[in-house]
Amino acid sequence: MRALRYHGPGDIRLEMDIPEPECRVHQVKICPSFCGICGTDLHVYQSSNSLPFKDTPHPITGEKWPVTLGHEFSGEVVEVGSEVRNGIRVGDRVAVQPTICCNQCVPCKEGLTNCCDSFGFVGLMGWGGGLSDYVCVDARFAFKLPDTIPSDIGALVEPLAVAWHAVALSALKAGDDVLVMGAGPIGLAVIQCLKARQPGQLIVAEVAANRRKFAQQFGATAVIDPREQDVVSTCKLLCDGQGPAMAFDCAGVAASIKSACLATRSGGTVVNVSVWDGDIPFNMNNLLFGEKRLLTALSYTTADFEAVIHALDNGSIDAKDMITRTITIDRVVENGIMALTHHKDRDIKIVVDVAAR
Repeated sequence: MRALRYHGPGDIRLEMDIPEPECRVHQVKICPSFCGICGTDLHVYQSSNSLPFKDTPHPITGEKWPVTLGHEFSGEVVEVGSEVRNGIRVGDRVAVQPTICCNQCVPCKEGLTNCCDSFGFVGLMGWGGGLSDYVCVDARFAFKLPDTIPSDIGALVEPLAVAWHAVALSALKAGDDVLVMGAGPIGLAVIQCLKARQPGQLIVAEVAANRRKFAQQFGATAVIDPREQDVVSTCKLLCDGQGPAMAFDCAGVAASIKSACLATRSGGTVVNVSVWDGDIPFNMNNLLFGEKRLLTALSYTTADFEAVIHALDNGSIDAKDMITRTITIDRVVENGIMALTHHKDRDIKIVVDVAAR
């Protein structure tokens, strides 16, 4: 079968003779339909530190480079393991939660599979991926898509679940004013999930003009260009001189987390959604004065996947405009990874039509 395989930084190959995976008793076998390209895929392509399993196998999958890519995907079930009892049938369209977890550590036993001691992702750390003709996944991580959700939108459930998890952890109340730092794919997904909970003012700070336009299209009530306006003073001006009750950092740079902390009102909450490349200077007094809280949100749980599918089904999230381009599997590097690397403000989400030939 075909599979897009990662052999190292700058070395991704479409291979045509990869063995087809065998469906185990607890799994479903899926023929991927659509797969999104994620910021993590860009980091993996550019740096060996993003996927550090060249010589040491992942503790759960036992795999090292090369690995099949693709962790944001939907597909059609073509085989069901003999012990699967969750109602999934051959022919069902599903969105896949690409969680790799041990099921044995304390976080897993407490239901925090996203905090597993050996946490990983299908499509990054082994067990195949969505950029292939077939992949087998644990049946509990395959979610049937209603007829109202097309398969290309089904590939967006994964990034939307990241955002939903962050918003759910924040304990946002209807009417709360909110600041979102960064309007990349995850920032825009956070905006979508915030709108589903009826916030007050929804302020977005983003340097790219095109992404500010997308933020307004998706529901931002005010947008700020941090290069032209002071984020902190503008937020306070917009929010009764106090600032928003909550801020989400989706930019992952030192200036963004600093602005988020300073802009948030006393007693407010800052939620970090970003994955950071390294240490940054950080002044805890920006939180201490005003007794502000800092939360972190990592990945998602099955409850987040279910909630996103329900929100897409009932229309409280409308994600169709997040897909700005569809490409084929043989053009992932040229028309996907390189396009997103060099033209960040042109596209939100590029998805791969995996079945197209």
